[in-house]
Amino acid sequence: MTSTLAFDPYDYGFQADPYPTYAQLREHAPLHHNTALDLWAITRHADVTAALRDDARFSNAMGVSLDASAWRPDAYKVMSFLAMDAPRQTRLRKLVSRGFTPKRVQELTPRIEQLTAHYFDASLDGELDWITDVAGRLPMDVISEMMGVPAADRDEIRRLADLVVHREEGVRDVPVAGMEASLHLVAYYAEMVAERRVRPVDDLTSALCQAEVDGDKLEDEEIIAFLFLMVVAGNETTTKLLGNAVFHLTQRPEQFAAVFDPARDLVNVWIEETLRFDTSSQMLARHLLTDYEIDGVVAPAGSKVMLVLGSANRDERVFTRADAYDIHRDKDELTQIASFGGGRHYCLGANLARLEARIVLHELVRRVSDIEVDHERCVRVHSTNVRGFASVPMKVALRERVRA
Repeated sequence: MTSTLAFDPYDYGFQADPYPTYAQLREHAPLHHNTALDLWAITRHADVTAALRDDARFSNAMGVSLDASAWRPDAYKVMSFLAMDAPRQTRLRKLVSRGFTPKRVQELTPRIEQLTAHYFDASLDGELDWITDVAGRLPMDVISEMMGVPAADRDEIRRLADLVVHREEGVRDVPVAGMEASLHLVAYYAEMVAERRVRPVDDLTSALCQAEVDGDKLEDEEIIAFLFLMVVAGNETTTKLLGNAVFHLTQRPEQFAAVFDPARDLVNVWIEETLRFDTSSQMLARHLLTDYEIDGVVAPAGSKVMLVLGSANRDERVFTRADAYDIHRDKDELTQIASFGGGRHYCLGANLARLEARIVLHELVRRVSDIEVDHERCVRVHSTNVRGFASVPMKVALRERVRA
């Protein structure tokens, strides 16, 4: 059975619906080797979540990307502390956290509400594209305002971030356009950091320049790498979460009716079930430091291993009717999702992503009585690890009190 399985994250057919392959892997090959790409995949929930916390065996020091050219000892230059092990990771995350505290995130609430109202006022009547008009704009604005990126530069920054994650069919590495986009982003942030060193303002970049723990401060290169990580990981994944939430719910009329009943207040569970059912971040790479075995199959030390979060979230051993999208799912099950990783590398931006999604989707429910998504015309993003949409065309009907 193992020989017939085809786990190829670059394949467009796989990207269209990876979940049947995940199910086969969990059942027949929970530690699977793609010999052509020379990578291993771990797909069961228990194994994935254990590996996320096993720093002694599963190293981040080569980065978290499966792309061959990104898999390197200096991956930290663009992946920041995601491409580090302790104690380097501990030091950098502690310093970065000084500029990314829960208080600083929570203080963004009024501005996120203003941005949400702005984009809804401009587009939420009749026909719109959920991604290009709202979901792709708001997270970039939030991240950009945090960092201090001027409004005039944000469309270009988002274009470059999209190029970093996009993969052309048949190309099994970072494409030239992605490499060039990365260089442009690094150069942009280098200039911004240099300016904040001279003229600090009230933004995240200035806070990072001033961050200090026991006399230790961040180097320019470390700040630039973190800003790069934020614009790619923080922006892209939240956009995909918002897109996936609307795409999946609108395919299920009974659940849509429940969520869009303002008296029910089901937005939070809508978000969590979307994160489980079709998570934005599908898989993360690790460098295996010692031999690793599952069911008699051994991945040797030195291997590149993919921890498949998307598969862990569909594991029948943990989730009832795992392949069903269910906004009535038991909340205890939803606490088991692996969407934001785990251990010392648990996503620093998880609170921000959830905050943005709550504000946007609560306001969508408040304003809208019905949504008709043209599911056949939705366009997927083609990426090896980020799953979501570039376009979600839809029609909306506003509630009467909103029209008034």
